[in-house]
Amino acid sequence: MTTSQRRRRIDYAIRYLILGIAAAVLVYPFLYMLSTSFKTRSLVLSAPLDLIPSSPTLDNYAQALGANNFGRYFLNSAMVAVVSTALIVALSSMMAYAFSRLAFPGKRILFTAIVVGLAIPTMMLIIPQFLLARDLHLLNSLQGLVPFYVGTALGFNTFLLAGFFETIPRELDEAMIVDGAGPWRRYWSLALPLARPALATTVIFAFLGTWDEFAWALTVLNDTDVRTLPIAISLFQGQHSTSWGLVFAASMIAIVPVLIVYIVFQRFFVAGLTTGAVKG
Repeated sequence: MTTSQRRRRIDYAIRYLILGIAAAVLVYPFLYMLSTSFKTRSLVLSAPLDLIPSSPTLDNYAQALGANNFGRYFLNSAMVAVVSTALIVALSSMMAYAFSRLAFPGKRILFTAIVVGLAIPTMMLIIPQFLLARDLHLLNSLQGLVPFYVGTALGFNTFLLAGFFETIPRELDEAMIVDGAGPWRRYWSLALPLARPALATTVIFAFLGTWDEFAWALTVLNDTDVRTLPIAISLFQGQHSTSWGLVFAASMIAIVPVLIVYIVFQRFFVAGLTTGAVKG
């Protein structure tokens, strides 16, 4: 074995070691949550670090699913997340296409304002959003969540999609213009099909951001019938003691839709990485 080969193997070993440690750090919290969800309350206290419970139980899942209105909270979150995600993808893709492919007065100023707005922490908007929701009579309703979820997510997703639309060759637009295609047809027939990878990423980000949002929902929702799943999970935590097995079981149930969305759209994302090339 030559010196260069030995050095290359050492480099690979160090890289795999670093990647393995990073993977363990990222995966361990999930494994801990999964393990704790199958533990009894006494076992959580006596053996909190054991990843394999000595006597696993499904009681936490049964108790979480059997809790009052848990199913309703799940459906509330699902409806809000689906509607918000659809609106975010539709509106942000239209805005991104306009900023990247069309010419209109004030385009640079508006896009700069969107980019600057990304630096504003979401929590700073809670009070003005609350006052606006109060004036529009959107408090204490699921309908009051959607416009604010969409509004806060449009900036980032528009910025993301605009960057992707910029990579589409201008020659394709020019060819469609010669054929008589207007902006709407070019957006629908050209930009969207080529933007599947970016759209899949937008769907994942939008769904995740609306599904597990807690602060705004806690601020505007009071009635039990309109609560969302993150609020329901927080109610499992007591003031003086908490059954972490129950909390983690409910959290594992809440993760399922996110995993499904990621698995479905990740396939389109990976497939889209190898498509879209322009033949000369």
